[in-house]
Amino acid sequence: MKWLNKLERKLGRYAIPNLMYYIIGVTMAVYMVQYILNISLFYYLAFIPSFIMQGQIWRIITFIFIPPASSIITIAFVMYFYYMMGTTLEQEWGTFKFNIYYLFGMIGTIIAAFLTGAGTSVYLNLSLFLAFAYLFPDIEILLFFILPIKVKYLAYLDWAYFIFSLLLGTMSTRVAAIASLINFFIFFGGDFIKYIKYQRKYGATRRNFKREMKKYKR
Repeated sequence: MKWLNKLERKLGRYAIPNLMYYIIGVTMAVYMVQYILNISLFYYLAFIPSFIMQGQIWRIITFIFIPPASSIITIAFVMYFYYMMGTTLEQEWGTFKFNIYYLFGMIGTIIAAFLTGAGTSVYLNLSLFLAFAYLFPDIEILLFFILPIKVKYLAYLDWAYFIFSLLLGTMSTRVAAIASLINFFIFFGGDFIKYIKYQRKYGATRRNFKREMKKYKR
């Protein structure tokens, strides 16, 4: 991606190192405040376009810090997993490119939110996982802290969830799912196109070979 390299030369100094460290840290802080004080901060942090248009512009950012509703043990595991994915991707791509990937995911989510009336970071986090699984498909994690499983198999479930959302979800769900994949296809769309072209070329070669072998046998 030459355009990304050019962009990095111009804006790379503005990249935020260890971005996931801050995202996970703030998310856990929000969770602990809710847990200790027994209050919900969702209403104050959620992406609600009508409130943003009234001047509550912090919601454009704060929606990514809303923790999933879960037990403290489960959320600790989820946050650790997101942190591992984020730091691994940052090490693989570099700080700037990882920042851009996450930023594009946020932009897609924001666009979807304005179109549908509400936004969530669920699909944004799923797109992060898809990138991780694409680059490191054979890494194993302990599912439910017990069962070892390669991330590529979880990615299949992730894609199935996206497809399910597109086929059977509401219009807002469909828009959110499509928008959240913008960053993934910007980064990996070229690889998919090359793979399809290769498969077509290989398939044609294989069919020609079989055809010639049938003639030879005759």
